[in-house]
Amino acid sequence: MQDLQTLRAFVAVAHEGSVSRAAERLHLTQPAVSLKLKQFQANLELTLFRRRPQGLALTEDGQALLPAAQKALAAVAAFEEQARALHSTLRGRLKIGTIVDPEFIRLGAFLHRLVERAPQLETELSHGMSGSVLERVRRGELDVGFYLAPPGEGPGEAADEIVHRELTQFHYHVIAPAGWGSRLAGTDWERLARLPWIVTPQDSVHHRLLHGVLDPLELVPNGVAQVDQEACMLDLVRAGVGLSLARDALAMTERQERGLAVAEGIRLPCALCFIWRRDRGEEAVIAEALAVLERVWGEPLSQTVT
Repeated sequence: MQDLQTLRAFVAVAHEGSVSRAAERLHLTQPAVSLKLKQFQANLELTLFRRRPQGLALTEDGQALLPAAQKALAAVAAFEEQARALHSTLRGRLKIGTIVDPEFIRLGAFLHRLVERAPQLETELSHGMSGSVLERVRRGELDVGFYLAPPGEGPGEAADEIVHRELTQFHYHVIAPAGWGSRLAGTDWERLARLPWIVTPQDSVHHRLLHGVLDPLELVPNGVAQVDQEACMLDLVRAGVGLSLARDALAMTERQERGLAVAEGIRLPCALCFIWRRDRGEEAVIAEALAVLERVWGEPLSQTVT
């Protein structure tokens, strides 16, 4: 293989038709370019140029080799550009806490765009409840995470350590087994609390939302079963065990497709948030994650500090 400078000399002379003009273009001396061409032709055992009154012209062999030489130089240039780009490519691992179902938090779109923007960045997903994700982000076991809380509340007592951005707002509804419509009609919270409930651990947003309503009224839900996954809650409601909370889309789907009852006039506002430690906000991987979130959710997101 000839060195790159020799290939560049061959291509430059072919384009310029002159050793002197090619030398100027390459910022080399004319004798240096002439020597490179002489050695190039000798090594290949081919005559690549012929002299004419107007200057140098390619022979048939030279014309045959020129596209290959140009392609080789283009490949080297692309290689060098990619190598330079790697110096600014984001690397490392982003540990993400996830909650509820992937579709609701737009996890697929988020990861797809993240891989597009930072192909060298590895992601590690850890699924849990909002409270457990918050605690793991606080302890540094997760870099970022999704979190559910009433609008504007964010991480609550952890706000000194944790920053959050609200991604969207929605409502939870009280749902009941099919045929329980009459038991929910005109029901206030005092009567609702006495009905059998499928309750959740304290780390769950369902627990925080429900107790946020009942505690000020000094009421306690009549818990008959405790689960820690939304899918299990729905299964138990369908089986006729008791009441639960469900997000807008889930509640309406369950009512239409399975005939579950939904308490009219009761809606508990909630917000989907993205959280990270305040002292890590300037880290490149977290900044990249936030930039991707803005694209996934359609508009710039305002940072909320409570």
